[in-house]
Amino acid sequence: MKLGIVGAGSWATALAHILSKNFQSVILWARDKDVAENINQNHKNDKYLPDILLNSNISATIDLEEIFRQDIIIIAIPMQHIRETISNIKLKEEKMIISASKGIEIGSLKLPSDVIKESLDIPEENIFALSGPSFAKEVAKELPTALTLAGKDIQKAEKLQQLLNTKTFRIYISEDIKGVEIGGAVKNVIAIACGASDGLKLGNNARASLITRGLYEMTKFVPIFNANPQTIYGLSGLGDLVLTATGDLSRNRRFGLLIGEGYSVEEAIKKINQTIEGIETVKAIKQLSEKYNLELPISEMVYKVIYEKLNIKKAVDLLMNRELKKEFL
Repeated sequence: MKLGIVGAGSWATALAHILSKNFQSVILWARDKDVAENINQNHKNDKYLPDILLNSNISATIDLEEIFRQDIIIIAIPMQHIRETISNIKLKEEKMIISASKGIEIGSLKLPSDVIKESLDIPEENIFALSGPSFAKEVAKELPTALTLAGKDIQKAEKLQQLLNTKTFRIYISEDIKGVEIGGAVKNVIAIACGASDGLKLGNNARASLITRGLYEMTKFVPIFNANPQTIYGLSGLGDLVLTATGDLSRNRRFGLLIGEGYSVEEAIKKINQTIEGIETVKAIKQLSEKYNLELPISEMVYKVIYEKLNIKKAVDLLMNRELKKEFL
């Protein structure tokens, strides 16, 4: 079996490395010709995972169509670029496509699996989502990681489970693809809030409260996408939220930390210098909250701090002095 991966960032490269043991060959698609050449000539991706020597059966290309000639395809690029990247691809035979991207498309308010289905014009039974608590660097170093692979066709999911599982990369399966994708999207926004709280040195109590109330905000999306509430409390929901909100390898958390420490949004983005999914996802969450009249106070404050220049300390005051209410309402 041959694996093709759309993307050559840190997550795509880590997936290539860990899964190369299970596939005859793995090929990454890179936008940047220099990244592709670095992988092919030196078996390294110095731009995104400089400390990892890649296995010899991994290569890279700038030809996107070559990726879609492989047996199985993983899409691991920023959510907002999926549609423009793959919409011109014409599949000549049935393929199983796995989304490893996280977010909600601005404007359409669709999840990755919906965008992939529309862009490639393929049955939803052939689309899967891979998500959970997984820093790319730790995956590439073969530290223990557990994720959820979700898809409507559970028999196909079982086959993929066998193909993707390794000694250090444990795969669980689920039929709730929407629930898995909700967790992967919303957790990035809450992680920004947690990072900001820590940047302000508000303490462990504040961080724990933000994670818990952020998880509750995540549940608000379940009926909108007809997802299973139980999924939110699994690896792709609670698990990924805890990791991203507390782990310093998280770009979303680090962005929030910088904001809390007094950097401007523009300065923080420049210092991170990689895609920070929560910045874009919070736009889509704002649109969803207005469309469905959702009360999402943490996400709302993140939006206002990023896009309306609300002072971060004022945002904390607004959150703490909201109208008193029942915990679950």
